[in-house]
Parts: sequence; C-alpha cells; structure tokens
Amino acid sequence: MRTRPAARAGQYTALLAYLIFLAFPFLWLLSTAFKPPRELGSLHPTWIPRHPTLGNFRQAFDEQPLLHAALNSLLAAFGAAVIAVLIATPMAYVMARRRDRLARAASGWVVVSQAFPFVLIIIPLFLVLKQLRLIDSLAGLTLVYVVWSLPFALWMLVGYVRAVPVELEEAAAVDGAGRLRTLVSVTAPLLAPGIAATALFAFVTAWNEFFFALVLLKSPGNQTLPVVLTHFIGAEGVADLGPLAAAAFLATLPSLVVFGLLQRRITGGLIAGAVKS
Repeated sequence: MRTRPAARAGQYTALLAYLIFLAFPFLWLLSTAFKPPRELGSLHPTWIPRHPTLGNFRQAFDEQPLLHAALNSLLAAFGAAVIAVLIATPMAYVMARRRDRLARAASGWVVVSQAFPFVLIIIPLFLVLKQLRLIDSLAGLTLVYVVWSLPFALWMLVGYVRAVPVELEEAAAVDGAGRLRTLVSVTAPLLAPGIAATALFAFVTAWNEFFFALVLLKSPGNQTLPVVLTHFIGAEGVADLGPLAAAAFLATLPSLVVFGLLQRRITGGLIAGAVKS
C-alpha cells in the first residue's frame, strides 16, 4: 500500500514528461511565429516573445498563396480520406471474416507493402499517371494518396471488424439480410470508431505529404501547402524563419481541428455491450 502512491506519482510524472516532449515542437513553432526579426536572431531565445507581432503572418500571406495551396491540400486530403474509407471498409470486412489462404496472403501483403520506400515506386507511378494524363493534377495526386494510404487503412479496419461480434451478423442472416445489407446496416454503424480513426489517418497523411506532391505537381496553381512552405527557403538554403513559422503554424491547424471533431468517435467504445455473454 505504501508503494502505490509513489508508483502513481511516477506514472503521472512520466505522462507529463511525454506530453511536454510532444508539445515542445508545436509550442516553439507558435512562439517563433509571433517573434519579430530582432528576437528571432537573438543569441538568448525566450519562450514568450517580448514584443509579439503579427507581421510574420502578414508577410507569409503576402509572399505566398497560402489560402489557395491550403485549398488544394484540403481537396486532395479530404478526397483521399473519403475514397480510402469507402474502399477499405468492404475489403476489411471480407479479409476479417474469411479464414482461407487468400485472406491470409492479402493480410501479409498489406503489411509487406508498408515497407516499400517512396523512391522505389515514384518512377513507375509517374509513368502510369503520365499515360492516364493525370500528371500535374489534384485528381492524380488524390489517387496516389488513396493507393498509398489504403494498405494501412485496411490493416486498421480489419482489427475493428474482428472486434464486432459475429453473433450480430448471424442474427441478421437469420432475419434474411444478405452480406451487403449486413455490412451496411449492422457492421458499419458499429465500426464508427474505426472508420473515424482510419479517415483521420488518411487525411493527416495526405495533408502532410510532401514528396509525391513535389514530384507530380508542377504548376504553381496546383501545388499543395507543404510544397508552398518550401518557398520560404531561399536558393542558398537560408530560411525566412518568421514567415515560415507562421505559415507552418497555420498548416497544423486543420489537422488539429479534424482530430478534435473526430476524437469522440475514435475513443468511444460504440460496440461495448452489444452482445451479452
């Protein structure tokens, strides 16, 4: 009994240290975004700006088309999230409910495909999109994001499908429901936490992605926000730190908003107690 308070204090201390570790980059970015140029070049940086300013935000919007680039990123990320979830949900249902060799081989391929580096597939991917005339287009970029996020989305949803009690589907089958009706009316509503988590993963992955957007998009009007952020770095590698920090801070907000909207679905146990044992 004497060790329990000490152990609990140690757990809270470790959790607090982990939260500080995670929050440090974001807090430092926020602090840098509001610092004037003189404080950015100071040899003794401080957490809280002595003379906070909005000049970095004004300069960032004046120098680069951030709103247009953010809209491009939003369209590509949202489209990739929706399409990936629509494709992954029925595929995950089949992979979770089938127990044959084909399902096991598909599950293995999903895991192995995550080990492929971007550079390995960029040349054949570029040639395929060129034949489809989808180079330098948001539609082509969205298709790439769907393909890239689909394996991990499948891996996530398979686990959620397996957590759904089979007894519910058997009861629906007794009532005359087919596989598709069972998936839409019985299983899919219980998968809401998994679908929300998968959609969040696909959205954040596409929103933050840089390499594919850099290679596949050439027109300034089609570039996404991560690519536009590199324009704040000069030809000699010198970064315009204040506007870059302001633009990067704004680029993190959509991910935080989406997570805030979906976090209840992610953490909620909607299938708890669905079947009484």
